[in-house]
Amino acid sequence: MIFLDIEKAISEIQEKFGVVGRERTLRKLILGKMASKHIIIEGPVGVGKTTLAHAVAAYFDQGFIRIDGDERYTESKLVGHFEPPLVVEKGWIWDAFVPGPLTLAMKNGSILFINEANRLIEGTQNVLLPSMDEGILILPKLGVIKAVEGFLVVATQNPESYIGTTVLSEALKDRFVWIKLENQGYEAELDIVKQKANIDDKDILIAETSTKITRATRNHPDVRRGSSIRGAIDLAKILSLVQSLTLETVSELSIMTIATKIELEDGVERPIEEIIHEIAEAILSGDEDRFL
Repeated sequence: MIFLDIEKAISEIQEKFGVVGRERTLRKLILGKMASKHIIIEGPVGVGKTTLAHAVAAYFDQGFIRIDGDERYTESKLVGHFEPPLVVEKGWIWDAFVPGPLTLAMKNGSILFINEANRLIEGTQNVLLPSMDEGILILPKLGVIKAVEGFLVVATQNPESYIGTTVLSEALKDRFVWIKLENQGYEAELDIVKQKANIDDKDILIAETSTKITRATRNHPDVRRGSSIRGAIDLAKILSLVQSLTLETVSELSIMTIATKIELEDGVERPIEEIIHEIAEAILSGDEDRFL
């Protein structure tokens, strides 16, 4: 077994790929990868699940094939299919077969990254079982494919409370090790906003205001699902283009950038614009403890 200086690897991944914080998560991802364990990362939208998986794959210089979970993503899309004209011309051979992501990942020893795996239909989920269990895939007419060393499935899922998600089968969940991601603390999120929105220290107030407003949406009593850090990044980028941070400007641009990223509690009759304005007013007036 090859032993790796994990703490050094974490630092190198953070520096090379711009990952802020997440030391514990990176440690788990590295250990799972080194142990050849399939990994599922659970967390709300915008916490960096895809970024972390891609960073670890790139650090190990490993192929990375991404698919996005969808109820229309069928077994044939995952595995591959025969082209009828080529079958007529050449027969049931490899030259007539168009390999899907799972087949390619197994043949190349790559990481198959499944974004929002709990949106895949049950039939598609079941195709993964023998590949993850025994490293084999049986293709009708072509025979058995054995996974090349390095093949790994890394998947993400949103919490089950999210609209459009289904429940992963118990059989499939049993093949994964589980890593849960939450939103990071204020300082880490502030650093991410500064980095992603290209905010320097002289405009630190823009990053601070954007981060606080976004974080406040997660604690407002009328909001069921608050904004991810994408809201803060979008808001900071746009605020950096205006002359002053007046309440009218900040409120208007907060509504513009955050309204599509939050969901209100059932039965709330207040318009979303009013709620975001209330948050912006509290942050700008120094009453941030009200929602933070």
